[in-house]
This record gives sequence, structure tokens and C-alpha cells, in this order.
Amino acid sequence: MSTDPPEQHALSDRLAAVTESTGDVPAAIPAATVLLIRDGVEGVETLMLRRDSKLAFAGGMWVFPGGRVDVEDYPPDRPDDVEAAVLTAAVREAHEESGLEVERDSLVAFSHWTPPAVAIKRYATWFFLAPAPSGAVVIDDGEIRDHFWARPADVIRRRDEGELELAPPTWVSLDVLRRSPDIASALAAAEAADVEYFVTQIARVEGGGAALWHGDAGYDTADPDLPGPRHRLLMLEHGWHYERTV
Repeated sequence: MSTDPPEQHALSDRLAAVTESTGDVPAAIPAATVLLIRDGVEGVETLMLRRDSKLAFAGGMWVFPGGRVDVEDYPPDRPDDVEAAVLTAAVREAHEESGLEVERDSLVAFSHWTPPAVAIKRYATWFFLAPAPSGAVVIDDGEIRDHFWARPADVIRRRDEGELELAPPTWVSLDVLRRSPDIASALAAAEAADVEYFVTQIARVEGGGAALWHGDAGYDTADPDLPGPRHRLLMLEHGWHYERTV
């Protein structure tokens, strides 16, 4: 893995991009992402990829393999079957970005994320969990510039230390995944749980910003100061913290 840190983007710039609407809200494009996991020496490890810093969407961020659903992903005889298309896209994108051949039947629905309703490129993304297949990771060194395997807790720690950048859905997914001691328990937990849908609201708070989700007292008004239950990711300059009391 490269030791050079990725190009960093100021938190204030990221917040401005998702809090300032300039027109009609664009439709969210269906997409799929795969958390590829394996058993490491000290617990579950997941594959992280770094997007090229010049890309318009999530440039420079560390992500899981994934991307948008293409027209070709829809079954020819079922052109409106989004569920089938998303599964196909997940397998295709995992191969295109990592070189790994993921079995379609191994995908377990993990969560679903829709970004804030602002005039930027928006992807409504299914997150899947899957055991990593055998084989070496091969990146294209174009859209994807680097990769590593790591424990979710270590990825989160490196974000707080300023070594890498994560998007809120990636951070929360890592936070959930780090509670599982091995692949079997991670997959079992995902299979037993109802798929949770996150539709994000972004608000400014002292020292940074907050991503608000369903159940948070400030969710409907995007007012993070309202008293009551919490379901949010605090994105502060000194670190990120997931609060959930609902």
C-alpha cells in the first residue's frame, strides 16, 4: 500500500457541498456497494479502496468497491427489475474495481443509503456484505489508486488521525462491522437484521457538522440543537462519533 497520504479536502468544503442547494433536486441514481470481508489475525478485515482525488464524486476518499447501476445490469426480460439490477451491479463493480470474482449468491443486504436532497450528483446505494473470494486484489490505477485490507476499527482510527477520508455511510458501516469478531458472526447478524434505510440530513454544529437520520429529534427540521433522541454522526474536527439513542 502507498504510504503517501491522499489529497485531503477541508471538512468545511465537504459540508458546504451538501448543505447549499442551488436548484431542483436531482433524482438519486441506483447504485451498489460491497463490503468484502475476511478473517484476519486480529479479527474481521475489510477491503478499502482509494478513489482518484480528481474524480468529481468522492474524489480522494476511501470506499468499498461499488458504483452506479448501468442499463446493462437490468435483465433483458425484466427492464424494471431494480433488485436484480442492483445485485448484478454489485458483482460487476466489485470485479471492475478490485479484480475479485464475488458470487452473486454470497451477497447479504446490509443497508441502504440516500444522500441529502441537494443539487449534486446523488446515488441511492444498496450496501451488501460478502465474504471475500480468494485471489489477489487488482486495481486499475485510474479511478482506483490504492487499496488495503484492515480491521474496521483501524480504518476509523486512521480517519481520526487525518490519514484518510471517509464518507458518513462508510464510517457508520465500519462502526457496525467492527462489533463482529469474525466473518460468520458478521454475516449472521446481517442476515438476521432488517435492512435499514438511511436518508441523510446534514446540519452544522459547533466544531463541524452532523449527519442526521431517522429518529433523531432534529431530523425533520435539520436543527441539531433540538432536545430529544439522537441518531447522528457528529463529524467534528477532532474526531467523529456516532450517537444513537433510538
